[in-house]
Amino acid sequence: MNKQSWQIAAAYMSVVVGGGFASGQEVLQFFTGYGMASVIGTLVSAALFAFLGMQIARMSSNMQANSHKKVLYSLFGTRAGLVVDVVLSFFLFGVGVVMLAGSGSIFTQQYGWPPLVGSVFMTVLVVATLCLKVKGIIRLISSIMPVLLLLILAITTYSFFNSTASSETLNKVAQEIPTISSDWPISNWFFGAVLYASFNIAVGFPMLAVIGGMTRSEKTAASGGAMGGLGLGLLVFLLNIGLFANIDTLIGVEMPTLGLASNISPVLAIIMSATLICMIYSTAVGMFFAFSTRFATPGTNRFKALSAFFAIVGLGLSQLGFSTLIGTVYPMLGVIGLIMIVAIIWVWVRNRKQPIQAQAQAQTSS
Repeated sequence: MNKQSWQIAAAYMSVVVGGGFASGQEVLQFFTGYGMASVIGTLVSAALFAFLGMQIARMSSNMQANSHKKVLYSLFGTRAGLVVDVVLSFFLFGVGVVMLAGSGSIFTQQYGWPPLVGSVFMTVLVVATLCLKVKGIIRLISSIMPVLLLLILAITTYSFFNSTASSETLNKVAQEIPTISSDWPISNWFFGAVLYASFNIAVGFPMLAVIGGMTRSEKTAASGGAMGGLGLGLLVFLLNIGLFANIDTLIGVEMPTLGLASNISPVLAIIMSATLICMIYSTAVGMFFAFSTRFATPGTNRFKALSAFFAIVGLGLSQLGFSTLIGTVYPMLGVIGLIMIVAIIWVWVRNRKQPIQAQAQAQTSS
């Protein structure tokens, strides 16, 4: 892999980590609540992350796409693609709301302050960034991602090897955790794994499509998407086993990764909380920016006014609670992601058949 492939992989991971991994609550609801079977579920998600990342990056590179819309229209056609794009945008706004709620949970869990304080703090930062055009902040915050990854790896590894409860006990406790699909007609570890991959793909799709389109080599783009997907798969695998090994201490905890850090050291918990806030901030700005650009040109007074309005609306909705919002917004976004996955697989199968059919026709004519 060359430097450009690594850049694609890092960008793919950074946009997904903030919205789908960092807090640990997502992994808890989508995987850990299924007990030992969740380990297999993480492997299913890892395979989907790698395959879908590879296909999206390859398609956008082939088209030299400068917008995710071009890839969507290629997958669904102009009319259906527009509908999917609009629906996706509204659910990405929902992810922004979840990030505001997540900030409130961090302030409550770590400092004992009301959730509204943390949510207001994050809303002010988001509005200031979008309205005052604070340059370079997102780039700076994005550099926090390696720190977060190292922290999660260290915390989950330490927590796993220092767990004293038996696997039977942990498995029994895990069954008490409300899973993401417990109220759905289908509720098992496989469905949870597919739904988890689908909602994260929906979150990462716009960015991955654009950065893939900036890459001239399809092979480079594909390898970057695949490597980023495998990296995400490894992260969710390690985070899941770390959470499972300590599930008896995490019942009712809004931010499980922060809970693991607190179990190790108060200082580590402070560092972890600051890192999580940075990642949530980066994701929140990205989500509200993407939503606001659908209604106004960035930098204009209309854009600034709408950005502030949407963020304030998001602040109100965030008071529903972090865990509650994850349990509602993410599964619905996952359904949109499932539709996208089916379309991507269909295009992949169709493209694989075309060379075979062409070869068969050539042999027949000869």
